[in-house]
Amino acid sequence: MKTVFRLKKGSTILVLSTISIFGFSEQGVMQHPSTTDLKTSAREIPLVYDAENSVAPFEVSLPSFEKLPVMETLPDPFAWSDGSGRSTRFEDWSRRRMEIGAEIQHYEIGRKPERPDSITAEYRNDTLKVQIRVNRETLILTSHVVLPQGEGPFPAVIGIGRSSGSLPTDLFASRNIVQITFNFAQVMAWQQKRGEEPINRLYPELIHMGAYSAWSWGVSRLIDGLELVTDKLPVDLRHLAITGCSFAGKMALYAAAFDERIALTIAQESGGGGAAVWRVSETLGEVETLARTSHVWFMEGIFQFSNHVNKLPFDHHELMAMIAPRALLCLGNPDYEWLADESGYVSCKAAQRVWQTFGIPDRFGFSIIADHGHCMLPDKQRPEVKSFIDKFLLGDFTAETNVEVHPYACTDHMKWIDW
Repeated sequence: MKTVFRLKKGSTILVLSTISIFGFSEQGVMQHPSTTDLKTSAREIPLVYDAENSVAPFEVSLPSFEKLPVMETLPDPFAWSDGSGRSTRFEDWSRRRMEIGAEIQHYEIGRKPERPDSITAEYRNDTLKVQIRVNRETLILTSHVVLPQGEGPFPAVIGIGRSSGSLPTDLFASRNIVQITFNFAQVMAWQQKRGEEPINRLYPELIHMGAYSAWSWGVSRLIDGLELVTDKLPVDLRHLAITGCSFAGKMALYAAAFDERIALTIAQESGGGGAAVWRVSETLGEVETLARTSHVWFMEGIFQFSNHVNKLPFDHHELMAMIAPRALLCLGNPDYEWLADESGYVSCKAAQRVWQTFGIPDRFGFSIIADHGHCMLPDKQRPEVKSFIDKFLLGDFTAETNVEVHPYACTDHMKWIDW
């Protein structure tokens, strides 16, 4: 038995006929790899999109657990879900990344609801208020905003839990970057009670959803609100970042994977369920494996894979890859075994190939450094974070972002990658 996951308005994807990318238009329909031999040069690849999702609707065939094949190594991010081959052409990537997204939603986190028709927003007294109405129910997001002096428009960062996430606020304040807090509990609590969360009033049929689906929806609705108040809150929506640490580092990855309006993602110490791949984590010590992670962050259905992670049709190198061609910096801390940073290293090396294949390796970096507290940015990592901010929020393309720092020279990552 197979499930057909329909990507369309009213399901997961807001359908657009065209998308505007940094001032020029590109057709939203992605062609099958056999239809054209055109290549896209690195300078033509967009840094960000102005739509939450950028492709036309299509169907993805998703097998039942029993029908899924065993894959001992990491799945190929370039391989089509129907087994018909693979494509490394950027022209096909938007379609492929949405296939990966369909798999992640179907097997792991649940469907991310589409953009509701009724959204209003206001900005007053350093507070952004976004009101979302669905089925006569209302959910309100309120965010404290730290706005620089001047007219703007300014680039902005969405900090999960506080204005700059767990990163030092001076990294953004000193660069005249707006800081916007995402109060995730207004959507779903850190340890949700299924059916009792604010989002459940809007979507009672989705009580099975994982928190990372709900929180990603909340981030997208916050961005919708920013789009509605640009006359009062001068945010440059083409230069928008998101950051968080630990469980919020996972949240940053999911939010950016499922919203293409985010130009820069800084995921700090995200561990299992974040940057780390489930397959590799299974081979390590006392780390956050699929069997050990929080059940409320994901759908219950994902835990049928707890003793069969090699049947997952995806892994988290592909969650990270979904952010391509936009910018991503992953930060790790090997002092905390639970974070499974050796698994995160293998995952980063696998995901890195996507950006390298498209000729944009400077848009992905990772730094795994010890000797500091959890969610505390050490001085050694500050230059790397600053470079990503300078390049992808401020447009300084002289900044060095080819970042690859880790203590795993003896780890054979290639045994996990056979593509």
